[in-house]
Amino acid sequence: MITPEIISRINELGRKQKAGTLTEEEVIEQAKLRRLYIDNIKGQVKAHCDAQKAATHSHNCSCGCDHKH
Repeated sequence: MITPEIISRINELGRKQKAGTLTEEEVIEQAKLRRLYIDNIKGQVKAHCDAQKAATHSHNCSCGCDHKH
């Protein structure tokens, strides 16, 4: 889960990167936090899409799809 503290740290590291003052450890931390953020967003989008698919397409449909969506 992405907390306000994580967002704040990502932004802080972004400002330091723009200023050119990131340490090697901060570069690694920034990459990890960005990956965490991206993975979280991807999970949210997937959950939303799965929920939409389940809500709009039942297993008893008559569209002839043989449930291969």
